[in-house]
Formats: sequence, C-alpha cells, structure tokens
Amino acid sequence: MDSLNSYREYGKKTAIALTAALLNAIGMNFFLIPAKVYASGLNGVAQLASDLLRDSVGVSVATGLLILLLNIPVAILGWIKVGKSFTVFSFMVIAFMSLFLILIPEVQISNDILLNAIFGAIICSTGIGLALKFGISTGGLDIIAMYITIKTGRSFGKYFLILNSIIIFVAGFRYDWTYALYTLISLYVSSRVIDLIHTRHQKLTLMIMTQHADSVIEAIHANMFRGITVLNATGAYSKDDINMLVMVITRYELYDLTHIINEIDPRAFINIMETSGVIGDFRSEADQKLAMEMYRNNML
Repeated sequence: MDSLNSYREYGKKTAIALTAALLNAIGMNFFLIPAKVYASGLNGVAQLASDLLRDSVGVSVATGLLILLLNIPVAILGWIKVGKSFTVFSFMVIAFMSLFLILIPEVQISNDILLNAIFGAIICSTGIGLALKFGISTGGLDIIAMYITIKTGRSFGKYFLILNSIIIFVAGFRYDWTYALYTLISLYVSSRVIDLIHTRHQKLTLMIMTQHADSVIEAIHANMFRGITVLNATGAYSKDDINMLVMVITRYELYDLTHIINEIDPRAFINIMETSGVIGDFRSEADQKLAMEMYRNNML
C-alpha cells in the first residue's frame, strides 16, 4: 500500500513538473521572448545571454539549451547539499522546460509590449507557483536559495534582487531602457502571482482535529521539528472525544505536512489560517535541519 501511495505521489509530482515546464515555455516563447522582456532568475540570464550572443557575435544559441546548461551545476549542488528527491523533480522541470522551449516555436501574440510583459509573467509565474505548491522548485535560483537558507538560515531575497537588477541594467544598457522598464513590470507581476499561489516564507497556523493524535504527532516529528500544542476537544454533533493539534509552519511545509497527516488519519479535519506574524521561538530551515539531526541521533 505504501509503495502504491509512493508511485501515486511520484506520478502527481511528475504531472505537476510537466505542467509547470509547459506553462513557463508558453509564457516565454509566446510573450516574453518576442517582446524582449526578460524573465527572472536564471531563465532571464539565459534569455539575455541568447540575445547578446546573437546580436554581438552572431552566434545563435537557443534559450532552452542555455537554461539547461546553466542549471546543470546548480542541479549538482542541489543533489549533494539539498536533497535528492527535491533536486530530481526540480531538474525534471528544467529539462522539460528546455525541451518545450526548443520545440514550441516563438510566436508573437501581440505587438503591445505591456500586454506581453503582463501575460508572460502571469503564465510563467503560475507554473512556478504551481510547482512550489506541490513541493517542487523550478530549478535555478530556487535550489541555490534552498542551499543558502539551509547553510546560513538567511533569506536569499537580496541576492535574487541583485541578480534581477543586473538583468534589468544590462538589458537597458545594451538594448533599450524601455524593455528594461517593462521587464521590471513583468517581475513585479510575477512576484504577485506567485504570492497568490504560494508564498514560501508566509507562516500558517494549522488546527488539526484527529482521533489519532499520538500517531499523527509521531509522524510529523519524524519529518520536521515543529512545536505542537495538544488540546482536548469534543465533537458538538457526534459527542466524540478528539484532540486538536495546533502548530505554526511555513507555507513551504504545507504540502508535505498535509500529506503526512492524511496518510495517518484520512478523516482528520485541518483548518489552515494565515498568520501575520510570530513572536517567540520559530525555527528557520537551518535550525530545523540541525534539530532533526540531533533528534535522530538521540533516537539511535
């Protein structure tokens, strides 16, 4: 049964990886690339490098191929330092996206640069947000961000901003500042759409109603080190005694956590609430990893 659930999970993540890759390829080939509006992160670097090679030295290299080449060393870093499953699905998105970018022809849907910037950003970021929602990254800076966060506990945000600023500056200096400004609009729209679908650092409060509290808690602590408050409760209709587990997590942990709970108690009721802030001891990803290592060593 566990093997069947694992295969289903792998199948679901593979389908999500394909969908995310296809959406990114459509957004870039139909909107961003024809309008010379640049994507964020390594996709934008590959897009800009392709333009520079073609216009400066007359060498034509497909954007999809450059995305694949740029992500190979990043994938190796992720495999060694972050996690094999995380890296495999992330590189799957990269490989499929590179393939789709090469196979799907570049078609200019509209001559309006603003429309191209907005719709390209919406489609690409929908793919990115969908992947993140199911515990997959779209490669590139996501893997580097995960590594830096695990290593130092610090946010990658400022480095991401610096790289995107370089893309905007080079695009403006080499071509036209109009395209650079439209790229800035595209990046803003992307960030807002990803926020709507998935916000990695946003905190959530979960209220979990279950009759199998001990088993659920054991399963959660086997995979993450989060504090859980246990409250006794009674069902108003059934009059059954149940436990309510209250915990605060990041949205990044939500998919894995709900999957863990449903495996132990498919009838568990989970109320998810957005949390504007936390005062007190809330562990970063780096602290989580260290705490889990200490917990597992003590269990041996």
